[in-house]
Amino acid sequence: MRPQVVAHRGSSHDTAEHTLAAYQRAIEVGAEALECDVRLTADGHLVCVHDRDLRRTASTKGAVSTMNLSDLDQLDFASWKNPWAELDDEAPALDPSLTKVLTLRKLFETVADADRRVELAVETKHPTRYGGLVERRVVELLADFGWTGPESPVRVMSFSYTALQRVKRLAPSVPVVQLVDKAHHWPMLRPLVGRDWIIGPGIVELRDHPGLGKHLRLADREIHAWTVNTQADLELCLDLGVTAVISDKPAYMFELLGV
Repeated sequence: MRPQVVAHRGSSHDTAEHTLAAYQRAIEVGAEALECDVRLTADGHLVCVHDRDLRRTASTKGAVSTMNLSDLDQLDFASWKNPWAELDDEAPALDPSLTKVLTLRKLFETVADADRRVELAVETKHPTRYGGLVERRVVELLADFGWTGPESPVRVMSFSYTALQRVKRLAPSVPVVQLVDKAHHWPMLRPLVGRDWIIGPGIVELRDHPGLGKHLRLADREIHAWTVNTQADLELCLDLGVTAVISDKPAYMFELLGV
């Protein structure tokens, strides 16, 4: 059985990450799930932004946690990806709503309106000044959409074990993914994480530390790997029985899988 193809921050190789345009493109190419990072604004809104500050994606020094949603809504989150686009007279005009900050609610609405089942992998970022409020707000939003039960299309991911514990207390049926960015962290996490928790190692660690994948397979753990962008990395995932590959290039993954 082939792995699920998950669009990392949308179809982010060729479209600005975490924009509505990137997620619409991912759905168009057939992505079976969408991955996003979430942070809380100063006025309590969940927004899809990876970095703590906005220098890379919106050309400003402001931190997401210190700004209101209305402030973020004034920024352009797409120009950094193609800074010369405005010089292309033949390029079609892009709807500004596709390049602004994306709220998690809007992304949920996009998934709910899709003409097929599309799942979501929502990563909560830590450390953050708001601590556990991030997970509480995520679960509240899940409840608004009726997505806290066993059939929920959403799973919550984090490098923070404590954050995932909070999710399990607030919404026991929602799947969680313990992300692992260093192979040597796994022996410490192994006795802590639930048997039903998914494990999400980085592809670099799986490649550089073969024992990690071997131990995960021997323990019969479900594996979701990130960020898988090459044929060699996909082949490694197939060898390990990975059940979801999180990729900047979902269309390319489908091509390699022969779908």
